[in-house]
Amino acid sequence: MAGHIDIVSDAICPWCWIGKRHFAAALAILDEEGLRFTWSWRPYQLNPDMPAAGVAREAYRARKFGNAERARQLDAQVADVGRSAGLDFRFDRMTRTPNTIEAHRLLRLAEPSGRQDALAEALFRAYFHEGQDIGDRVVLGAIGRDVGVDDAAIAAFEGSEAAREEVVAEDAALRQAGLNGVPSFVLDRHLLFSGALPPEQMAASIGRAVRILRDRAAR
Repeated sequence: MAGHIDIVSDAICPWCWIGKRHFAAALAILDEEGLRFTWSWRPYQLNPDMPAAGVAREAYRARKFGNAERARQLDAQVADVGRSAGLDFRFDRMTRTPNTIEAHRLLRLAEPSGRQDALAEALFRAYFHEGQDIGDRVVLGAIGRDVGVDDAAIAAFEGSEAAREEVVAEDAALRQAGLNGVPSFVLDRHLLFSGALPPEQMAASIGRAVRILRDRAAR
């Protein structure tokens, strides 16, 4: 293995879904060069002060961007980029902007079962294509079961506050370290880049970082 990559992300970030698709393509490029990686999803809340029940999306976006028309224009721009990555954003189906702490808890609990990456994909699809409320614990539990998260992890998620403290602490640590945008990609604790870069650019950045780190280790 060439290293471990942490993907710092939030399930309500459209660029994180696009970034995930670009990252998969970048990994295929790197695999042809003989570079293979493991990776994990790490928590970052775009809206850490969001009410637990979330808010109505249209009104929230209008306030955030000045008016509803500007918010719709931005959604259309994201949808255009998404289509080029093979993704179908359905902003018309989305009614709420959720608090994502529950989604981050489930992602963290899913990691030992090896279903974290599949869960991340399912969360993005549930929110951006199906318009589901991924702040709802019942909705999240069903998504977790559908992708094969193990029963013990689902039970801990649904029946307790398991992993909440860890998620909050890791989110805070990332902010304190200076990270302020998602998606961000971290190789063996070294920040590579932030943003949904094109696959070729991602692959070049990751490959360059591997060579630099190997050089340092050899000295």
